[in-house]
Order: sequence, then C-alpha cells, then structure tokens
Amino acid sequence: MKAIARSAYLASVDLAKEKGAFPLFDAKKYLASGFMSKMDADVRDAIAKHGIRNALLTSIAPTGTISLYAGNVSSGIEPVFAYAYKRKVLQKDGSRTEEEVVDYAVQMWRDLKGDAALPDYFVNAQTLAPRTTLPCRPRRRNGSTARSRRPSTARGHQLRGVQDVYMAAWDLGCKGCTTYRPNDVTGSVLSVSETTEKAPEADKGADVVYLTEPLDRPAALEGATYKLKWPGSEHAIYITINDIIHGNHRRPFEIFINSKNMEHYAWTVALTRMVSAVFRRGGDVSFVVEELKAVFDPRGGAWMQGRYVPSILAAIGGVIERHLIETGFLAGEGWASSPTRRPK
Repeated sequence: MKAIARSAYLASVDLAKEKGAFPLFDAKKYLASGFMSKMDADVRDAIAKHGIRNALLTSIAPTGTISLYAGNVSSGIEPVFAYAYKRKVLQKDGSRTEEEVVDYAVQMWRDLKGDAALPDYFVNAQTLAPRTTLPCRPRRRNGSTARSRRPSTARGHQLRGVQDVYMAAWDLGCKGCTTYRPNDVTGSVLSVSETTEKAPEADKGADVVYLTEPLDRPAALEGATYKLKWPGSEHAIYITINDIIHGNHRRPFEIFINSKNMEHYAWTVALTRMVSAVFRRGGDVSFVVEELKAVFDPRGGAWMQGRYVPSILAAIGGVIERHLIETGFLAGEGWASSPTRRPK
C-alpha cells in the first residue's frame, strides 16, 4: 500500500504541473495533516513545490463481493456471512440465475479432512457477535481515506445489540460504522434459511437476493387522481396513485405523474418509474414521502394554502403522503396543501 500511495501521489503531482492543484489546496495545511506527515520526504517536497491535483487518492473498499470475483478467495477481516449458500444473480433481461457459493477456506478443509468437525476458529456472521469484530478494524496506514468496516448482525439481533456496536466503534475511535441486519420490512441482500455449526450443503445454506420479489399487478386497481397546481406554472400536474390489497391491508402499488408542461416530461417519467418500482417491492415505503419532501429547489419554492413548500417534488411528496394517510397506510395528518382529488 505504501508503494501504491507513493506512485499515486507522484502521479497527481504530475497532473498538478499540467492542470494546477485542486481548488482548495493549501500547501501548509495539506502537508501538516496526519497522513501526509508520514509520506516520504521527496513526495512532500514535490507537493510543496508543485501542488497536487487530487485531494484524496487511496481508499480501501469492502471486499465481500469482490472476493467472489477473484475466485472466492478470502474477504479479509470480514467474517463470511455463511459457509455455503446459493447466490441469486440478477441478469440483464430481469431473470435471475442461481450460483453455488462455498467458503473457500471451508472447502479446503473439507478437501483435506472430509466431514471432520470444523475447528472453533471457523466463524461466520451468524455465530460471531458483531461487536467482537470491531477491534479488527483496519488501521489507516498508507491510505488517504478511511477503510470500510461493516459488521453483520443476525436476523434476531436486538436493537440494544446494534446500539452496542456503534458505541464500541465510537470508543475505539472509528471514523464511521455501518451495520447490516436482515429484516422482513426492508428486505435483505443476504439471508440465511438454515444455520449450523458445520458447513451446510450448498443447497441448504443462505439465499442471497438483491431485492424482494416485486408484487404482481392485478388486471384492475383502485386509486385516485390528484390535481396539483404549482404557483407560476401555466399547466397543472396530475398525480394518479393506484393501490393494491396485500396482506389484508391497502398499500400503494404504482404512481403516474402527467402534465401538459413538456418542461416537466423527463423528470416526471423518471419519478413515475422509480417510485412505482419502490412501491411494487412492498414493505415500508413511507421513506419515499420523506425523501421527496426534503427536496429544496435552489430557485425557491412557493406558498401553497398558507404553507411554504420548498419544491415541486416536495409538493408531490405531500400529495403522496396525503394519499397514504387517507388510505390508512400512514397515520397522521400530513402537511401537504389540499390538492383537488378525483376518485377513480
């Protein structure tokens, strides 16, 4: 890593000679940083003389999926999620193929020892407490940014345990920490159907999915169309939200956004497709409302029904929120201005 860092910084100095240093470059402050203070003297001298084109250059990414591409080799300090599982891979045509994955070290052990019990130093994310992996956090040597650390937690891991992970990360001086915990609401990238102390057969282990399967669309759906008039715009925006009955509850299934104003065409089509895709995955989709309501237009928002709305997208988020409240999917009153509603 030292050789990589040295070459990267000297190459960035060469770019600075040609194009200039990055806009916020301050030689005195930059060279006084903890990372640069350990850099070789000739590299520091070159930076002091010519500047550097890139503020940051080296970073260590997670290695879980990358290790599979490299022939299923070790994923470093991250414990394996499970010893054996089937991985569902999304194809370009929307179909999924199923690939067998067996941990490389476990496979080597089986080749040598057959069905002999695995030693106690074989652990995976289902049996290893997430907190115990934090002291193995990578040290920031020869890297200008932090390195990834993501403890995995089992499905039944309680909130208190997750809190302990973050507090331990704080106590250890970590710059950041992300936990991964499968659940039935938001779905999971990795999920275990059966765990065992021994390495299971590949068809009995974990099942890896990228997203939950989308809900099937019935031939007919019930919903409502809302008319949203944005101040200063000649044409109104019509928002149609269709619902589906799933698990004895009414929930949003798709959205259509239309307007005669062609200025809005591209982003309304994109928003229609993206939000509908989220709705069809099921689970708690209320975050869509919060994300849209948080969008601010740098050109300014508008006053609607005595309330300031920061953007058209925020107004659309308010309409969605009102619909989810009226259909019982969300509790509360919402803050959206009251759009004209046309039942379907």
